[in-house]
Amino acid sequence: MFKSGQGRGAVLALTFLAGLAISVFCAGCGQSDQPAKPAQPVQKKARLAGIIFQEDQFFRLVLFGMREAAQKAGAELLEANSQNKPEKEYELVNTYTARKVDAILVSPLSKTGSVAALKQAHDKGITIITHNTPLEADFSAAYIECDPADLGKQTGQAASKYIKEKLGGKAKIAILAFKSLVPEQSDARVGGFKKEIAQLPGVEIVAEQDAWLAEAAVKKAGDILTANPGINILYSANEGGTVGSVLAVQNAGKAGKIAVFGTDVSEQLISFLLSPDDILQAITAQRPVEVGRMAVESALKVLRGEPVEKKTYLHGVVLSRDNPSGVKEFETQLKKWIAQ
Repeated sequence: MFKSGQGRGAVLALTFLAGLAISVFCAGCGQSDQPAKPAQPVQKKARLAGIIFQEDQFFRLVLFGMREAAQKAGAELLEANSQNKPEKEYELVNTYTARKVDAILVSPLSKTGSVAALKQAHDKGITIITHNTPLEADFSAAYIECDPADLGKQTGQAASKYIKEKLGGKAKIAILAFKSLVPEQSDARVGGFKKEIAQLPGVEIVAEQDAWLAEAAVKKAGDILTANPGINILYSANEGGTVGSVLAVQNAGKAGKIAVFGTDVSEQLISFLLSPDDILQAITAQRPVEVGRMAVESALKVLRGEPVEKKTYLHGVVLSRDNPSGVKEFETQLKKWIAQ
């Protein structure tokens, strides 16, 4: 037997428990059979790592495009340069992986050698976007590049026009490539150039060597000209080689006798195109600012779960001595990009 106080307490407790059970049961009755939606994650500022491999105007403009797109989107951009060193590229990728960035935007040094570190980053949930040079792997969410074969082709068309109009359809040509640096890209550019000039039966390629930095290219082109005095056309597949080729012709006192054609663009190359010395005839400019912008935009789309183009190839822009107004217009835009 409970005492009167204990009895009242017991009754109250039983009443409370019964009410609680009914409340729980009724709460369950109002729910659907669908699982509850997970809480929406709090949006955070995306952290992107942009890795280039060389300090030249092309890559400076790539970074400019990245900065502009990241700033517009409110994302954080971390910048780094592997300086053409595979071990440094590996270290940078591992560093950014450890820092748990959301995406790595990289121009790989090697289509095979760069895979391992980037694959590790990808496996840890980091989005990989490649640009300028491809990977021999399928985990990159997007790849953006100025079509290298098209760059060579357009320069070859400009050279063919010059050879037909100024040299009677005959020429001896020397080529400066960068095969030992990035073989696939170099071969594509040089191959596009060769395919165009091969249509002229009077054209002969007498030398083809590697030199992609201006300092080395001056000497290499100078040695080629000394060994082959009949050369009247020099073609270089990149910015540094084109600069070196122009300077080698100047040093040899062959202005007006040897014409230079090249790939890439810089303020210095534009000044050569506008120079009265008549050495540099035409270059095919890439679109590095757009490459950088698209790399960032692609990364952010992936992070938002939106679809992206797996591969994007951009056409180059021909700048020719024959069209000085077009060269000056491009120069004005280039200076605006660089000044920002």
